[in-house]
Amino acid sequence: MQTKLKVKPNIEELVKTIKRGKGSFIPIAELGVHPLIKEKFIGRKITTLEDEIEFWYGAGYDYIKLQPVADFNPAKIGIENNLMLFKDGTSIRKWASEKKGVITNIKEYESYLFPSSSDFNYKNFELVSTILPEGMGVIGQYGDIFTMTWEMMGFEAFSFALYENPELVYELNNKLGELVVSMFEFFAQSDIVNILWYSDDIAYRNGLLASPEVLDGLFFRWLRKIGKLCKEYNKPLIYHSDGILFPIMENIIECGVDALHPIEPKAMSIVEVKERYGDKLSLIGNIEVDLLARGTPEEVKKSVLKNIELVGMNGGYCVGSSNSIPEYINFENYITMIRTVKEFSFGS
Repeated sequence: MQTKLKVKPNIEELVKTIKRGKGSFIPIAELGVHPLIKEKFIGRKITTLEDEIEFWYGAGYDYIKLQPVADFNPAKIGIENNLMLFKDGTSIRKWASEKKGVITNIKEYESYLFPSSSDFNYKNFELVSTILPEGMGVIGQYGDIFTMTWEMMGFEAFSFALYENPELVYELNNKLGELVVSMFEFFAQSDIVNILWYSDDIAYRNGLLASPEVLDGLFFRWLRKIGKLCKEYNKPLIYHSDGILFPIMENIIECGVDALHPIEPKAMSIVEVKERYGDKLSLIGNIEVDLLARGTPEEVKKSVLKNIELVGMNGGYCVGSSNSIPEYINFENYITMIRTVKEFSFGS
């Protein structure tokens, strides 16, 4: 099923919007789109970098999102492949350990096989420059320094260790942080990367996952490093976290973040976020994933136009989902979201 929604991409206009400016159109942006949705869009399997570009370009995005190939040994973390796909399209979801992970003492830490920064593969960043359509850019994305820290320990074991064995927590966090920051050093210095996107969930609908003091030691110090890189190389920084972020919003801004994603609707009002922080942050997302999964196309269109009217008319807003585009959303609703933005910006 090939669906053409493309208009001429303009990475400079997207950058302008992320930096709180008003571009000539409302951009669209997603942290991730599930391969099954991409395949449905282009009408065949996604097997090459060219296929990826065909999707992002054809769907009307101004960028392709790339990550380095990196193996942090997820089977040991306790995630194992959190989505197992079968040929009939069904799936089984698996989740990270809440109690005990694979690193709960110094012996387990020392025996764990971590990658080195030299193991990360940036081949697609080298290839993409020769095949990228005119006007299209690249977002370099990675994350989860804080998340991988507690996932490797298990959240319960991590929580106890903060008081009983903080040295282990910080040793693990330092190891992961240095590895992930090395990726952002590459993004910042790369001539092909236009925008940096760091993702790391630190909150849920009702509060933070850890105290601001804990987050300062295990999360914000790394975000500051990434923000400093972005400032040094004059590239915008997007940050993703679900949940309610009001208690630490000023900390996020202080780190040099230009745009916040995804403004989870059941956690924060996008209008309130815009009113309080719109002069310091652009906003991305907020179209409820549940609506995209179970709503009607008319409801999706109404939600998109409402957001544009309330927070997008003066710039500083990109339309997108309230998290990402999973395989279970209604494909027609996804297309409706994109088409509504394009029709508003460029006419039918």
